[in-house]
Amino acid sequence: MIDNFAVKFGRYGGLFVPETLVAPLADLSIAYDRLKKSPQFQDELKALQKDFAGRPTSLYLAPNLSRKLGCRVYLKREDLMHGGAHKLNNTLGQALVAKNMGKTRLIAETGAGQHGVATAIVGAKLGFETQVYMGEVDIERQKMNVYRMELMGAEVIPVRSGSRTLKDAINEALRDWASSFEHTHYLLGTAAGAHPFPSMVRDFQSVIGQEAREQILEAEGRLPDSIVACVGGGSNAMGIFTPFLKDDVRLIAVEAGGRGPGMSDKMADNGASLGYGTDGILHGALTKILQDPYGQILESYSVAAGLDYPGVGPELAFLAEKGRVLPRLADDRTALEGFRALSRLEGIIPALESAHAIGYALREPESLGDLVIINVSGRGDKDLATVMDYENN
Repeated sequence: MIDNFAVKFGRYGGLFVPETLVAPLADLSIAYDRLKKSPQFQDELKALQKDFAGRPTSLYLAPNLSRKLGCRVYLKREDLMHGGAHKLNNTLGQALVAKNMGKTRLIAETGAGQHGVATAIVGAKLGFETQVYMGEVDIERQKMNVYRMELMGAEVIPVRSGSRTLKDAINEALRDWASSFEHTHYLLGTAAGAHPFPSMVRDFQSVIGQEAREQILEAEGRLPDSIVACVGGGSNAMGIFTPFLKDDVRLIAVEAGGRGPGMSDKMADNGASLGYGTDGILHGALTKILQDPYGQILESYSVAAGLDYPGVGPELAFLAEKGRVLPRLADDRTALEGFRALSRLEGIIPALESAHAIGYALREPESLGDLVIINVSGRGDKDLATVMDYENN
């Protein structure tokens, strides 16, 4: 169903949820609309961003990568955030909303583990009981992040249903929230799902683009020709794209091409919902999803756990349909090339998610223009075992 408080992006978005979730979503929407206008709330959030999370993050001119690509390449260094990824921007904001609503417990889903870590961080910082749902497949490939969550007091709950990855972790978290919302806040990690999550997550992540806009104008005296970001659900992409939407800047959204372009009849074999998806409902919103002709959700795949998701945020689906955001693919091999290249050229080990953006730039430098910003959404410590296994197989 669609209630009248639900925001839509063109035909995408909305509120397609069981009746049990309408009330908590409405309460969250009302609370967020009130708090985002509160100077006290904004001051508390900015103080945490600066003193606890380490903002602003740097915009780094990468000289060696620039020479290789034949253009000036700046990296927005979200890997330097406390916790090692952009995810803390959102968890700090949502946890403060939950605190103001009187909630005492946080639940979250995670794929690559970075959102789970960021949720564990704010749970410890702000005194919440914290539980994180994580697919068994992702638990196995992200053992270090599981330990980090547990070290900070969060309970990691294995999800054994479906593909045992991010999609299924979200399903389990939603089931939990439906029966516990009186004292629990569901801290969704990406700019997807039912309203108000796509708008709220975008707003909290847009600090990335706000900083990048000011920093590039100071460094170069003009805006970039293009901005490149990886896309799973879309939080880091919407975070850096949003402040540039009205500007003449190419916004390139690099999705997971998986083992290579194309889909089989049994498995998407990628995470490219913008490139290969069709209209459907996933996790409470109408958006682009990977599905078979009968409307069954396909199993997505990517070497990067955070991009292993068969849908995308509704606002990104809308912007891609309008042509404002340009969907592109980077398969596993391209991502691994990006991972190695940034490590060797600049001494920066990126997350495998971010490496898709780097790999695309290496493969398609002519699409970037003379001045480009690439969003390095996270650091790659969590992925070292995955890369070593990939290279040994």
